[in-house]
Amino acid sequence: QVQLVESGGGSVQAGGSLRLSCEASGDTYRNNWRGWFRQVPGKEREAVASIYLDTRNGITYYANSVKGRFTISQGNAKNTVYLQMNSLKPEDTNMYYCAAGVLDGSWYSARSYGYWGQGTQVTVSS
Repeated sequence: QVQLVESGGGSVQAGGSLRLSCEASGDTYRNNWRGWFRQVPGKEREAVASIYLDTRNGITYYANSVKGRFTISQGNAKNTVYLQMNSLKPEDTNMYYCAAGVLDGSWYSARSYGYWGQGTQVTVSS
């Protein structure tokens, strides 16, 4: 079992920045992929970014809609993952969820992750 807690959401104006944090506990050694997804009510969860928690490889993936604006990274404590969001747009407004798993599928598929946090709200005003 893995427990995930997100923080860092809030309200900003377009062009602003936020940094989301995801702190994991439990069986984190095996579940060493971390993903950020976002979702609005009534729609499917959309992949934002993913990272493999191995500093030797530094494997990351990004959705085209956030490339060049968002950065996923691992904290000094391996159990913490960040999502730095710059140049935010109103269409980035969403509930953002942290996910963990062994990635038994595509990085952008929610089904590839076995554990989820409760989410943190990001609101970007124009």
